[in-house]
Order: sequence, then structure tokens, then C-alpha cells
Amino acid sequence: MVASALAFTGMTTLIKFLGDDYPAALQTFYRQLAGFIVLLPIIIRRGRGAYTTTRPGILLFRSAAGTVGMILSFYAFQKMPLADANALSFTRTLWLVPLAALVVRETVGPLRIGAAVVGFVGVLVMLRPGVDGAFAIGLPALAMLASSFLFALTITGMKVMTRDHSPTVLLVWAATLGLILGIPGAILTWRWPEPFDLVLLGAMGVLGTITQGCYIKGMSIGDAAAMAPIDYIRLVFTVIVGVSLFHEIPSVWTVAGAALVVASTLFITWREHQLSKLKKAGVVVSEEPL
Repeated sequence: MVASALAFTGMTTLIKFLGDDYPAALQTFYRQLAGFIVLLPIIIRRGRGAYTTTRPGILLFRSAAGTVGMILSFYAFQKMPLADANALSFTRTLWLVPLAALVVRETVGPLRIGAAVVGFVGVLVMLRPGVDGAFAIGLPALAMLASSFLFALTITGMKVMTRDHSPTVLLVWAATLGLILGIPGAILTWRWPEPFDLVLLGAMGVLGTITQGCYIKGMSIGDAAAMAPIDYIRLVFTVIVGVSLFHEIPSVWTVAGAALVVASTLFITWREHQLSKLKKAGVVVSEEPL
């Protein structure tokens, strides 16, 4: 999980560094291309088996949402201070609460609803709409919030698909469709990269794949409730990079709002883990106990 946080910080640093010359849609294409290349040996070895599915429609929707979400998040990382963009990216956990009730039909009790409300209050603290008589929410912040919602949709879709699909099949479909769906945006914003920039773009894509791989591995071999908080260490890493490389000093509003978002998402993660343990133990959970 620490390696995932470090790789993510490296990726977002390159996103911001290259952002003046390479638009978010083009960077997304290179990110998707790197993920596909990494999975190509598995695709070749398994052949058609790597794409075995009974619900291609949901996989297409997940990939479309993920690709658009990635473009929006890359745009936000380019235009916002790294710490601010990172803090807003954690709102994906907050979006999972209403999506779990509406899409997966899970019972969502007052504790998780309350935690989600606190988290969104933290978002308002960071964005401060209406401060000094102006609506302070800019396009980059809205892009990151929309990205987090789209990523929450992909996570919800994964919960549905993992009932009868292996993680490898889901990764292969996501990488393949993500690459295909990333081509139009790349064509519209295309420019031939300089040799050194091509190396950096490739490194950015590889770091993104490492981020995903390390995160999945950490969550699979460790206790989810214990592993999830470690992911928030990337807030510390991005603050360090933002200050040292881009001279970005987080405001007191960012720190206060991020604290509320992190606290609420940690509680939601812990609560879902506790309910999952009860269900695995055979305890019928009709609603969340207070």
C-alpha cells in the first residue's frame, strides 16, 4: 500500500509536470496504453479466455466511465494544487454510500449516511462556495468531483461483476476497452512527443499500472480495514512534492476539509468491513445497528 501511494505520487507529479504541453486526454491514452502492454502477456497466454464474459454491456459502461473519469482527474491534477486535487479524489468513497443503496441494493444505515454527510461538509470547507461573495468552485474542482463519482460507479460495477467474473478478466477488459476509448481523445489533442517527453509519458503510464497493481495486492493480502488508511499517506507525499517542486502550500481550509473527508471515509471503510465480517460469520444484518 505504501508502494502504491509512492507510485501514485510519482504519476501525479508527471501529470502536472507534463500538463502544459500534453492535455489530459492525451496523457490518459498513454496511461491506458501502458496498462494494456503490461497485461498483454496474460491476454496472449489465455487467448479468448481472458475476455470470457456474459455481460459485456456492464463492462463497456465501466470502461467508459473509468476513461472519462481518468481524463477529468488528470485535468484536475494539472490545474489544481496536488494536495487539493488529492483530497477531493478521496470523495469516491463518499459516493459509494448512495450508490450502494441505489445500485447494489445494500442496506445503508444512519451511521454510514451520517459519515457521508460529514465528508461532503469537508468538501464544502475545502471549496468554500460563496466566500467573499463569489462562488469559489472552479472547473478543475468540479472535474475532480465528477471524476470521483465516475470512479465510484466503476467500483460499484466491479462489486456486481465480481460475483461471476475473475479479477483478471475485469482487468483485461478494462485495459482493452480503456485503450480503445482513449483513442478519440488522443487524436483530437495529438502532438508528437519529444523523445524525453515520451520516456516521461511512458513512465507515467507504468507508474499508474504499478499503483493499481500494488493497491490490489495490498488489499488482497492484508485486512481491508487496516490497509485502507495507509492509502491516505499519499496526501502527505503529494504535499511534500507540491511544496518542494511546485511551491504549493496547502491552505488551512484544505487541511481542515481534507481531515473531515479522510475521517469520514475511514469510518465508512471500517463500518463496511465490520458488516462484511458479520455477514461472513452468518449473522443476518437487515439494517445497521446504532
